[in-house]
Amino acid sequence: MTLSVEMLPESTLRDAIGLLVRLIESAGALIIFIGAVWAFVQFVRAGIRGRGKVAGFNRIRLSLGQFLVLGLEFQLAGDVLRTAVAPSFTEIGQLAAIAAIRTALNYFLGREIAQERAEIEQSETTPPPGAKDLPT
Repeated sequence: MTLSVEMLPESTLRDAIGLLVRLIESAGALIIFIGAVWAFVQFVRAGIRGRGKVAGFNRIRLSLGQFLVLGLEFQLAGDVLRTAVAPSFTEIGQLAAIAAIRTALNYFLGREIAQERAEIEQSETTPPPGAKDLPT
């Protein structure tokens, strides 16, 4: 008795993965778009309220950077998934280049986000100039 498991034909698998890739990349694009719209709305609100403080804009940049990092991660996931079924050497090379570029972007965005967060936390704990001269 022979146990036979029928696998999906490669073309069907490619079609299914193609759909998943489009969904994942769409999710990444949507995350970036939502982050950009959110940051723009916050920027306009800060401008209207007259709170043009640097710390306020840094918070907006920090949040936008987090959206960008998350969106880029989704984009990279889509690229990895695209090469999941019988990739050619050309596709592997393209994936390596794309992954390197997106990883570098994520690294530098992450570093900038950490710097911004540290600056915001430091500015919140540091008393304003002349505050030590005020009577308590």
